[in-house]
Amino acid sequence: MSLCLVQSRTLVGLEAAAVTVEVHLANGLPNFMLVGLADTEVKEARERVRAAFLTCGLEFPHNKRITVNLAPADLPKDSGRFDLPIALGILAASGQVDGARLAGHEFAGELSLSGELRPVRGALATSVALQAAGVQTCLVLPPGSAEEAALVPGARVARARHLLDVVRHFAPAGEAMEPDGDGWCVLHAMAPRVAALYPDLADVKGQAAARRALEIGAAGGHSLLRV
Repeated sequence: MSLCLVQSRTLVGLEAAAVTVEVHLANGLPNFMLVGLADTEVKEARERVRAAFLTCGLEFPHNKRITVNLAPADLPKDSGRFDLPIALGILAASGQVDGARLAGHEFAGELSLSGELRPVRGALATSVALQAAGVQTCLVLPPGSAEEAALVPGARVARARHLLDVVRHFAPAGEAMEPDGDGWCVLHAMAPRVAALYPDLADVKGQAAARRALEIGAAGGHSLLRV
Protein backbone atom coordinates (compact mmCIF):
# COMPACT_ATOMS: atom_id res chain seq x y z
CA MET A 1 0.00 0.00 0.00
CA SER A 2 1.10 3.62 -0.54
CA LEU A 3 -0.62 4.92 2.63
CA CYS A 4 -0.06 3.73 6.19
CA LEU A 5 -1.28 4.93 9.59
CA VAL A 6 0.80 4.36 12.72
CA GLN A 7 -0.35 5.29 16.21
CA SER A 8 1.78 7.22 18.70
CA ARG A 9 1.41 9.91 21.38
CA THR A 10 2.84 13.30 22.27
CA LEU A 11 3.26 14.98 25.65
CA VAL A 12 0.98 17.92 26.45
CA GLY A 13 1.97 18.92 29.96
CA LEU A 14 1.48 15.77 32.03
CA GLU A 15 -0.96 14.23 29.56
CA ALA A 16 -0.16 11.98 26.58
CA ALA A 17 -2.36 12.96 23.64
CA ALA A 18 -2.97 10.52 20.79
CA VAL A 19 -1.20 11.22 17.48
CA THR A 20 -1.73 9.43 14.17
CA VAL A 21 1.37 9.29 11.98
CA GLU A 22 0.12 9.24 8.38
CA VAL A 23 2.70 8.25 5.76
CA HIS A 24 1.99 8.49 2.03
CA LEU A 25 4.25 7.50 -0.86
CA ALA A 26 3.55 8.91 -4.31
CA ASN A 27 5.22 9.22 -7.69
CA GLY A 28 6.70 12.56 -8.57
CA LEU A 29 9.71 14.67 -7.71
CA PRO A 30 11.55 12.83 -4.88
CA ASN A 31 11.01 14.66 -1.59
CA PHE A 32 10.51 14.00 2.11
CA MET A 33 7.91 16.35 3.63
CA LEU A 34 7.01 16.30 7.32
CA VAL A 35 3.96 18.36 8.35
CA GLY A 36 1.65 18.65 11.36
CA LEU A 37 3.01 21.38 13.65
CA ALA A 38 6.29 19.53 14.20
CA ASP A 39 9.12 21.11 16.19
CA THR A 40 12.70 21.21 14.91
CA GLU A 41 13.79 17.95 16.56
CA VAL A 42 10.78 16.18 14.99
CA LYS A 43 11.66 17.46 11.51
CA GLU A 44 15.22 16.22 12.00
CA ALA A 45 13.73 12.71 12.04
CA ARG A 46 14.00 12.77 8.24
CA GLU A 47 17.78 12.48 8.41
CA ARG A 48 17.83 10.00 11.29
CA VAL A 49 15.34 7.71 9.57
CA ARG A 50 17.12 7.90 6.21
CA ALA A 51 20.51 7.07 7.75
CA ALA A 52 19.07 4.25 9.90
CA PHE A 53 17.51 2.63 6.82
CA LEU A 54 20.78 2.66 4.93
CA THR A 55 22.78 1.37 7.92
CA CYS A 56 20.33 -1.48 8.53
CA GLY A 57 20.15 -2.53 4.88
CA LEU A 58 16.50 -1.51 4.51
CA GLU A 59 15.18 -0.03 1.28
CA PHE A 60 14.55 3.71 1.49
CA PRO A 61 12.18 4.92 -1.27
CA HIS A 62 14.50 7.58 -2.73
CA ASN A 63 12.47 7.76 -5.94
CA LYS A 64 9.18 8.58 -4.18
CA ARG A 65 7.53 11.69 -2.83
CA ILE A 66 7.20 10.94 0.90
CA THR A 67 4.63 12.92 2.90
CA VAL A 68 4.38 12.42 6.66
CA ASN A 69 1.52 14.08 8.51
CA LEU A 70 1.31 14.13 12.32
CA ALA A 71 -2.40 14.44 13.08
CA PRO A 72 -4.10 16.36 14.59
CA ALA A 73 -2.32 19.22 12.86
CA ASP A 74 -3.07 21.81 15.57
CA LEU A 75 -1.35 19.82 18.36
CA PRO A 76 2.34 20.74 18.95
CA LYS A 77 4.80 17.84 18.69
CA ASP A 78 8.37 17.74 19.95
CA SER A 79 11.28 15.38 20.74
CA GLY A 80 12.53 12.41 18.73
CA ARG A 81 9.75 10.07 19.89
CA PHE A 82 8.22 9.96 16.38
CA ASP A 83 11.33 8.49 14.70
CA LEU A 84 10.14 4.90 15.14
CA PRO A 85 6.52 5.40 13.99
CA ILE A 86 7.69 7.44 10.98
CA ALA A 87 10.16 4.71 10.02
CA LEU A 88 7.49 2.01 10.40
CA GLY A 89 5.04 4.04 8.33
CA ILE A 90 7.54 4.25 5.47
CA LEU A 91 8.34 0.55 5.76
CA ALA A 92 4.64 -0.39 5.73
CA ALA A 93 3.79 1.96 2.85
CA SER A 94 6.63 0.44 0.81
CA GLY A 95 5.62 -3.14 1.69
CA GLN A 96 8.62 -4.02 3.86
CA VAL A 97 6.48 -4.67 6.95
CA ASP A 98 2.85 -5.76 7.29
CA GLY A 99 0.89 -2.55 7.86
CA ALA A 100 -2.23 -4.44 8.98
CA ARG A 101 -0.33 -5.99 11.89
CA LEU A 102 0.63 -2.57 13.22
CA ALA A 103 -2.98 -2.07 14.32
CA GLY A 104 -3.41 -2.53 18.06
CA HIS A 105 0.06 -1.13 18.76
CA GLU A 106 1.43 2.28 19.65
CA PHE A 107 5.05 3.17 19.00
CA ALA A 108 7.54 5.69 20.34
CA GLY A 109 11.32 5.79 20.16
CA GLU A 110 14.24 7.84 18.94
CA LEU A 111 16.43 6.29 16.25
CA SER A 112 20.20 6.44 16.26
CA LEU A 113 21.98 6.46 12.91
CA SER A 114 22.79 2.78 13.46
CA GLY A 115 19.13 1.89 13.98
CA GLU A 116 19.33 1.41 17.74
CA LEU A 117 16.36 2.72 19.70
CA ARG A 118 16.91 5.33 22.39
CA PRO A 119 14.55 6.04 25.32
CA VAL A 120 12.06 8.90 25.19
CA ARG A 121 10.28 11.02 27.77
CA GLY A 122 6.69 10.37 28.85
CA ALA A 123 6.55 6.58 28.76
CA LEU A 124 4.71 6.48 32.09
CA ALA A 125 2.22 9.15 30.98
CA THR A 126 1.58 7.23 27.75
CA SER A 127 0.94 3.99 29.61
CA VAL A 128 -1.38 5.73 32.08
CA ALA A 129 -3.31 7.36 29.22
CA LEU A 130 -3.87 3.99 27.56
CA GLN A 131 -5.09 2.45 30.80
CA ALA A 132 -7.42 5.40 31.42
CA ALA A 133 -8.87 5.01 27.92
CA GLY A 134 -9.48 1.32 28.57
CA VAL A 135 -8.06 0.20 25.22
CA GLN A 136 -6.18 -3.06 24.66
CA THR A 137 -3.15 -1.55 22.95
CA CYS A 138 0.42 -2.81 23.14
CA LEU A 139 3.08 -0.15 23.65
CA VAL A 140 6.34 -0.73 21.75
CA LEU A 141 9.14 1.24 23.38
CA PRO A 142 12.96 1.32 23.64
CA PRO A 143 14.87 -0.02 26.66
CA GLY A 144 14.43 2.23 29.68
CA SER A 145 11.13 3.64 28.47
CA ALA A 146 9.54 0.18 28.27
CA GLU A 147 10.42 -0.66 31.87
CA GLU A 148 8.95 2.68 32.96
CA ALA A 149 5.68 2.05 31.09
CA ALA A 150 5.43 -1.44 32.60
CA LEU A 151 5.10 0.09 36.08
CA VAL A 152 1.40 0.72 35.34
CA PRO A 153 -0.70 -2.29 36.46
CA GLY A 154 -2.33 -4.04 33.52
CA ALA A 155 -0.13 -2.37 30.90
CA ARG A 156 0.82 -4.26 27.73
CA VAL A 157 4.39 -3.33 26.84
CA ALA A 158 6.98 -4.69 24.41
CA ARG A 159 10.64 -3.64 24.49
CA ALA A 160 12.61 -3.36 21.24
CA ARG A 161 16.33 -2.61 21.21
CA HIS A 162 16.78 -1.98 17.48
CA LEU A 163 14.75 -0.99 14.43
CA LEU A 164 15.44 -4.41 12.92
CA ASP A 165 13.85 -6.06 15.98
CA VAL A 166 10.58 -4.30 15.15
CA VAL A 167 10.93 -5.09 11.44
CA ARG A 168 11.44 -8.78 12.22
CA HIS A 169 8.34 -8.86 14.41
CA PHE A 170 6.07 -7.21 11.82
CA ALA A 171 7.55 -8.79 8.69
CA PRO A 172 5.01 -9.66 5.96
CA ALA A 173 3.61 -13.19 5.86
CA GLY A 174 6.04 -15.59 4.23
CA GLU A 175 9.00 -13.32 4.91
CA ALA A 176 9.47 -14.10 8.60
CA MET A 177 12.92 -13.20 9.88
CA GLU A 178 14.80 -14.97 12.65
CA PRO A 179 14.54 -13.15 16.01
CA ASP A 180 17.72 -11.68 17.42
CA GLY A 181 18.09 -12.84 21.03
CA ASP A 182 16.22 -10.63 23.45
CA GLY A 183 15.92 -7.76 20.98
CA TRP A 184 12.12 -8.04 21.20
CA CYS A 185 10.76 -8.80 24.66
CA VAL A 186 7.26 -8.58 26.13
CA LEU A 187 7.32 -7.04 29.59
CA HIS A 188 4.81 -7.88 32.29
CA ALA A 189 3.34 -5.13 34.41
CA MET A 190 4.79 -5.05 37.90
CA ALA A 191 2.49 -5.90 40.79
CA PRO A 192 1.60 -2.92 42.98
CA ARG A 193 3.80 -2.60 46.03
CA VAL A 194 2.31 -3.25 49.45
CA ALA A 195 2.68 -0.34 51.84
CA ALA A 196 5.42 -0.94 54.41
CA LEU A 197 4.30 -1.31 58.01
CA TYR A 198 6.58 1.20 59.76
CA PRO A 199 6.25 4.79 61.03
CA ASP A 200 5.85 7.43 58.34
CA LEU A 201 6.57 11.16 58.36
CA ALA A 202 2.95 11.66 57.37
CA ASP A 203 2.03 10.46 60.88
CA VAL A 204 3.88 13.38 62.49
CA LYS A 205 1.53 16.12 63.65
CA GLY A 206 2.87 19.64 63.28
CA GLN A 207 6.64 20.29 63.01
CA ALA A 208 6.17 21.26 59.35
CA ALA A 209 9.62 22.89 58.97
CA ALA A 210 11.50 19.97 60.51
CA ARG A 211 9.49 17.47 58.51
CA ARG A 212 10.18 19.38 55.29
CA ALA A 213 13.91 19.42 56.05
CA LEU A 214 13.91 15.64 56.56
CA GLU A 215 12.03 15.11 53.29
CA ILE A 216 14.49 17.27 51.34
CA GLY A 217 17.46 15.55 52.96
CA ALA A 218 16.09 12.09 52.18
CA ALA A 219 15.19 13.01 48.57
CA GLY A 220 18.62 14.47 47.82
CA GLY A 221 20.69 12.06 49.88
CA HIS A 222 22.03 14.95 52.01
CA SER A 223 23.59 14.71 55.47
CA LEU A 224 21.57 15.83 58.46
CA LEU A 225 22.65 17.27 61.83
CA ARG A 226 19.99 17.00 64.54
CA VAL A 227 20.45 19.02 67.72
